Amino acid sequence: MKQQQSFGDHDIRSQYRNNNNVQVSSAPSTDGGDPAAPEGDGGKVADAVYAGIPTFAHLPYEQCWTNSSSDFDVAFLGAPFDTGTSYRPGARFGPAGIRDGSRRLALYGGYNVPMDINPFQAGARVVDCSDIFTSSYDNELAIQQIQEGHQALLHRTPATASFTKFPRLITLGGDHTITLPLLRSIHSAYGPVSVIHFDSHLDTWKPKVFGGDKSAVAAVNHGTYFYHASQEGLINKGESIHAGIRTTLSGPSDYENDEQVGFEIVEARDIDVIGTQGIIERIREKVGDNLVYLSIDIDVLDPAFAPATGTPETGGWSTRELRRIVRGLEGLKFVGADIVEVSPPYDDNGQVTALAAADLMLEVLSLMVKTPTV
Repeated sequence: MKQQQSFGDHDIRSQYRNNNNVQVSSAPSTDGGDPAAPEGDGGKVADAVYAGIPTFAHLPYEQCWTNSSSDFDVAFLGAPFDTGTSYRPGARFGPAGIRDGSRRLALYGGYNVPMDINPFQAGARVVDCSDIFTSSYDNELAIQQIQEGHQALLHRTPATASFTKFPRLITLGGDHTITLPLLRSIHSAYGPVSVIHFDSHLDTWKPKVFGGDKSAVAAVNHGTYFYHASQEGLINKGESIHAGIRTTLSGPSDYENDEQVGFEIVEARDIDVIGTQGIIERIREKVGDNLVYLSIDIDVLDPAFAPATGTPETGGWSTRELRRIVRGLEGLKFVGADIVEVSPPYDDNGQVTALAAADLMLEVLSLMVKTPTV
């Protein structure tokens, strides 16, 4: 018999496992279904993953908003909004770009080696609901549409009652403004939650500091949404945390304001001293056993690994480091997540940013599937 092989903090089980433990896929059968859908451990894996309609990782496409009978435990949805950005637009194409970058996740069946799970085969029903249609002309309307679209799915009865009280939604942005309406939706189901926020920027600025002194509409943007979320009582103040911060500031008062909004800060450069494990421990200590919302701005990565973003900042983490940190959050009670600020027009020919975003969402999906929230 083979010995167990250690990989990070997770064991790779022996290949001589009992096939009766393999659970049924939530993906359709390859017989007459999506030809890219994996079957499972030791079975037929995907072929021609470059073909077909690009849902996330070739998941089943559900018309979730028009079909009230559609049920699911985890759903991917897009929020193609980018008119709250302060520098480079283009994140409205983020949902499409991330889905395109996720095509090959089904190539070998989808088994996540370090987390020892195939999240597509683990018993939860996972689907792609496509995008929330948002106005490109009216920010107030678009933000309302995002909240209502998310909330309509969040309050569905999940497919598996023993897995989750409410379906867990993973939103593909879109600029970071979208997190405000998403947290408003989350609050309607759970009340205030702790937030884990991976980003190079604080995004807690007062509107008068960050572009909002001109109008009420301008006051809600991708640098102020957490300020508003805190004012509205959507987050657990003092039990939420940023990680990866390295932006310039208007001055030290920005940090004072950030603390009042309710966050602790892990600087990007802290990794040089405490390493990935130290960052994991600080995050876990801060949020404890609370319900958690996870928001990942792709610009937490260094531009060498994610050039396609609206406000790039050098000195960031590598894709490998961030994936390791995210995997280290296993066991936390994630009620929802988003990934934002992927702007495909700035990506390179190899889609390096889209690939990183897609792989991060595989990690997030694995976290959710491994930890029920009932």
